Amino acid sequence: MPGVQQSRARVARRIATAAAYGGGGLGLLGVGLAGVLITESRLAIRAVGILEGDPPKADGVYGDGFADPAQDGEQPLVLTFLGDSTAAGLGVRRARETPGALLAAGLASVAERRVRLVNVAVSGARSNDLARQVRLALASRPDIAVIMIGANDVTRHTPPTQAVRLLGEAVRDLRTLGCQVVVGTCPDLGTIKPVRPPLRWIARRVSRQLAAAQTIAVVEAGGRTVSLGSLLGPEFAARPEMFASDRFHPSAQGYATAAMAVLPSLCAALDLWPEATEPEPSGRREAVLPMAVAAATAAGQSGTEVASAAEGAGGRRWALVKHRLRFGLPTPAEATASASSHPEPGDARAT
Repeated sequence: MPGVQQSRARVARRIATAAAYGGGGLGLLGVGLAGVLITESRLAIRAVGILEGDPPKADGVYGDGFADPAQDGEQPLVLTFLGDSTAAGLGVRRARETPGALLAAGLASVAERRVRLVNVAVSGARSNDLARQVRLALASRPDIAVIMIGANDVTRHTPPTQAVRLLGEAVRDLRTLGCQVVVGTCPDLGTIKPVRPPLRWIARRVSRQLAAAQTIAVVEAGGRTVSLGSLLGPEFAARPEMFASDRFHPSAQGYATAAMAVLPSLCAALDLWPEATEPEPSGRREAVLPMAVAAATAAGQSGTEVASAAEGAGGRRWALVKHRLRFGLPTPAEATASASSHPEPGDARAT
């Protein structure tokens, strides 16, 4: 729908531009709709269950079958996770089912090299917690970082310009020290079962507009994004088992689906994706588009990656939109088997 994409592109660019210049008053909704959102969200919060306890700790070294760095001098790749409860893995009981563990095991398999996972994400975090998390993450000297953030910014009404600005600053700080960054953009909150119309329609609109604005900020700061919103949309809506018992957070199957979409971009950021030999299936979408258009396109297409492309005439920014093929992730048993039985000092044992 070109008209919808054009409208989303305009809003995303407005938010990103206001964020870049420190604006904080730009809203996505009129006063009337905002009032409806607040009222309906209170009803939805009552209907959403509560998950007890903390997410399982999955920090450790994955890829135990690969070369011993003590013998060949090669240190493990360091993968750090930042963000909210989705990045932390709330909703599953086993560490091996968290997105961090799944991606660490997958990355180790592709790279044929051990991967050390350091997860500093916190349940309930909003974008204003990213600066603290970046400081913690940088202590581990990460090679690559995955950030999943945005849902709490929507549900707790963080001004979108503020959320986008803080995310862009976090990406820029990580990139300054040579860390590659992949951001899973704001999920589609319109898929949450306890959320009913009209709140569902508003939540979907706000989520996708925030995801598009996040994409602009992240790519302009030197990172790349993967759209999780539309990926989790129809598939999650049709399959209740994709959600945990609270009907809000993903289940083990849900996290595996999201991780499978992120893994190719993770590998590409580290030059591990076989670009030259990757087959071209019929109907594959790949294009260089103006930044705002690319961001709006990705917000409505499942598992779409957006990365920086060459700058055009007059300083106009362009982005590469790519729908990558997905790797098959290791099974939970394989992820467990790949976790090192000798985690590095200071790491919890990966189980």
